[in-house]
Amino acid sequence: MGRIRHFLSLADCSREEILGLLRRSEEMKKGFPGKGLSLPLEGRMVGMIFEKPSTRTRVSFDVAVHQLGGHSVFLHPRDIQIGRGEPIKDTARVLARYLDAVVVRTFAHSVLEEFATWSSVPVVNALSDLLHPCQVLGDLLTVEETGLDVTTMRAAWVGDGNNMANTWIHAAARLGFELRMACPKGYDPSVEYQSKNIWLCRDPFEAVKDADVVSTDVWASMGQEREIAERRKVFSGFQVNDELLSVAKENVRVLHCLPAHRGEEITNEIMESESSIIWDQAENRLHVQKAVLEMLIGA
Repeated sequence: MGRIRHFLSLADCSREEILGLLRRSEEMKKGFPGKGLSLPLEGRMVGMIFEKPSTRTRVSFDVAVHQLGGHSVFLHPRDIQIGRGEPIKDTARVLARYLDAVVVRTFAHSVLEEFATWSSVPVVNALSDLLHPCQVLGDLLTVEETGLDVTTMRAAWVGDGNNMANTWIHAAARLGFELRMACPKGYDPSVEYQSKNIWLCRDPFEAVKDADVVSTDVWASMGQEREIAERRKVFSGFQVNDELLSVAKENVRVLHCLPAHRGEEITNEIMESESSIIWDQAENRLHVQKAVLEMLIGA
């Protein structure tokens, strides 16, 4: 049996693979059939293990599997033995006997890595505390749809150095676009980056200056609820608002992976402005996940 291909990180993909997934996502969005494959997941079963609550990720993956002709099985940890302490390697090996792929949304990225180590079918990262590759793939597709070249654009990240920030770093390292990041001291990204096209600063205005794209996320992610009050103080100067965007390109595009805390990391006015491409961004999760699933287990 050959090596199983998983989708855990954009860092595991080449530049050509990422661009190829974006092209296929565009085809998926335009409708079927594409490349002669109308139902590439026909007869395939995809399990979905979600340790964290989800709206966009769960619904988009579920719909993606069904639109490609497959069937999905939702597995909440409280309903399977992994929630009662069964070793991950045992669960992974058993589920691989029933399923063609497993989509996992979890806290520790090590859970995904261990699951993939023991699984004989592809494992897809639907979010971990470290990385969120499907989301950023959808972000890139959305930016492309506005006419920007994702290999030459100037992007800015404003806020926490969280899983989204980490994944934007991987995307910039692979594709070569300029990425400027503004994070408060003590809240830096946690992945390595040494590319000349990626740099970190403390001033949001410095990061956003002449940016084509500005992206942000909540100041406190799932599992950080006890830090909300402290984070509001620390991040108070990192809001995406009219004043901040005044130094960006005139036709700047604004991204937010949702859910948003309007009035905190982003204002209601920006969310609803012409600069916002947030709703297309949410929709595109569906199309990029179709492309990922087809790549991994399609006929």
